[in-house]
Amino acid sequence: YPGSSFIHKLDPRTKILSAIAYIFAVFLADEPASYGVVVAFIFAVIAFSRLHFLLVIKSIKPLWIIILLTMWIHVFTGQGEVLWSWKYLTVTREGLAMGFKMSMRLILLLMISSILTFTTSPIVLTDGIEALLKPFKKIGVPAHELAMMMTIALRFIPTLLEETDRIMKAQTARGADFSSGNIVKRAKNMLPILVPLFISAFRRADELAVAMEARCYRGGEGRTRMHELCYQARDTMAAAGVALLIVTMISLKWGGAFCGI
Repeated sequence: YPGSSFIHKLDPRTKILSAIAYIFAVFLADEPASYGVVVAFIFAVIAFSRLHFLLVIKSIKPLWIIILLTMWIHVFTGQGEVLWSWKYLTVTREGLAMGFKMSMRLILLLMISSILTFTTSPIVLTDGIEALLKPFKKIGVPAHELAMMMTIALRFIPTLLEETDRIMKAQTARGADFSSGNIVKRAKNMLPILVPLFISAFRRADELAVAMEARCYRGGEGRTRMHELCYQARDTMAAAGVALLIVTMISLKWGGAFCGI
């Protein structure tokens, strides 16, 4: 999503490390107050990025089934004070609370990931990942290759989704039915989609490899960049904000224990 906001202009390394730190903060949350802090922080990030709130929310839509499934698993398997029971199904207060917490964590993780990809182009994201992995090259970690693989994967996700939709429409026009029958039958009906999709993916991979070789791509050794990564004052400000979030979350989680000591 193009833009010139404060978040857009941050160094990709700052954004990647900040996203990881935010994920750590989300897993520290276990009380309403701490969840309020991480929710307020994500809203502040959305405001600074100048992204439409609905755009971020729509990024969660493809995974709403997983979110609901996660919630219901905890709701019906939790142990504690029984609120409702019917045959083999039992809803407990503790299970309900845990289901809400886990669902909120998933939503918050998806939101920060979406903001990262909305405000960072794949090329810049690749440079940031490679720069962060560069110190590990001394122990044999292929930093450039890993970053390139992740970028290609991100780049081709929309392409494969469009290809899947096109194949489904073509198979439906030929009489295929993907909505009726039990789970086993539906799984069998997916074969006419999966086979052409895999063939198309391998063909695209081969074409991409030929195109990269034709442009003399030989890995990361000796490569230069038009724009070198450089930390600026705004990156320091962003890092300070994330550090404040971590300190706040630690204080909310273990502050009472420290005071007791």
